[in-house]
Amino acid sequence: MSDFDVQQQAVLPSRMLPIVSIGLGGIVFDAHYPAYQKVGFPVVGGYDPNSERARMMQQTFGIPTLYHSLQETFERAPHDAVFDVAVPGWAILDILKVFPPNRAVLIQKPMGDTMEQARAILDSCREKNLTAAINFQMRTMPHIIAARSMIEQGLIGDVVDMEVRMQLFTPWHIWPFLLELPRLEILYHSIHYIDLTRSFLGDPTHVYAKTLKHPVAAPDLAPTRTMIIMDYGDAVRANIMTNHGHRYGGEKEQSYVKWEGSKGAIMVTAGLNMDYPRGKPDKFEYVLLREGQTPHWATLEIAGSWFPDAFIGTMSSIQRFVLGETDTLPTSVIDAYRTMAVVEAAYQSSERGGLTPPYTLDT
Repeated sequence: MSDFDVQQQAVLPSRMLPIVSIGLGGIVFDAHYPAYQKVGFPVVGGYDPNSERARMMQQTFGIPTLYHSLQETFERAPHDAVFDVAVPGWAILDILKVFPPNRAVLIQKPMGDTMEQARAILDSCREKNLTAAINFQMRTMPHIIAARSMIEQGLIGDVVDMEVRMQLFTPWHIWPFLLELPRLEILYHSIHYIDLTRSFLGDPTHVYAKTLKHPVAAPDLAPTRTMIIMDYGDAVRANIMTNHGHRYGGEKEQSYVKWEGSKGAIMVTAGLNMDYPRGKPDKFEYVLLREGQTPHWATLEIAGSWFPDAFIGTMSSIQRFVLGETDTLPTSVIDAYRTMAVVEAAYQSSERGGLTPPYTLDT
C-alpha cells in the first residue's frame, strides 16, 4: 500500500457517442474493439474494403451494420458519430479527401508515412473543420497515467532523465503491409516513445539518431534498430534505444520506460512488447528518496495494460472534447504533427551521419 493516491485510469465521457470504424484490421481486432467493449463504447457500424474480413469482424464483435463503401459509410453514419480510422499511414489522405466536414475522427498512428503527408493530413483536417486526433495511445496506458499522476504531484521531484529501452524480438511478418516500407522502426514503433517523451518533457530543441538494419534477424527489412537522443538542454537526458532483433530467448528481453527525478524514480515495464503477441506481465515500480534511508524500490499494482486499455483513453479524450467536457485534446493533429516532426528529424539525423573524429596526428 502506498501513502498517496495515484490516478490509473482514463476519465470516461459522461455520455458515450456512437463509433463508426473505417478499417477493420488487426489493431482493431486486438485493441480497439476489446477496449470499447470493456467500457461500453457503442460501435454502430464499420467498413473495410475486404468484405470477408468485415464479415468476420461483425461476427466476432457484433457490429450492427457493415457499410459497402466509404460513400455509404459517411451517408449512413449517425450525425454525432466519432469515426475511428485504422488504416496504414499512407492511406489516410485518400480517406480524408472524401471525408465530410465538421465531424470528429480518431486516426490510427502514424500521421502519414512522410512529413509531407503529415502536413497534408493536418491541412485537410483544418480545411474540413474536423475535430481530429491521432491515436497515440501509449500516453493513456494505465501505467503511464499512473506515472504522470505521480510526477504531476511532485512525488519524484523534477524529472532529469527519461529513458526508453526495448531489447526484444519482434515478428514483423505479422504486419505484411510494413514489410516493403522504406521507413519502419522509427515511423511505426519508436514513434510511440517519441510521442510519449514529448508528452512529458515537451518539444526537444535537437534530435540525434541512428537507425540501422539487423543483418541477421531482418536483413530484408528497413532498419529495425534505433538509437535516439532528444535534446532538452544540459539538465535533462532523454534517450530511446530499440533492438527488435534480440533472438536469444526471453531471459534478457527488456521493455521499459524509466523516469528519474530529483526525489525519486519510476520504472514501467511494458510487457506487451516481449514475446509478442502473447506478451508478458506489466510492472510498475517506483522509489522515493527519504533522508537517512536506503532507497528501496516498491511495486504499485495497476489494473489494465497497454492493449487494450490504452485505447479506452484516446477514444475517451476525443469524445470528452467533442462533448465540451474538456478543452484539451492531447493528441490533436496539431500536436501529432510535432511528433511527426521529431520522427523526420531522427531520420534526417541518421542519414547525415555523425562527425568524424580528428584522428590525424601532427608529425
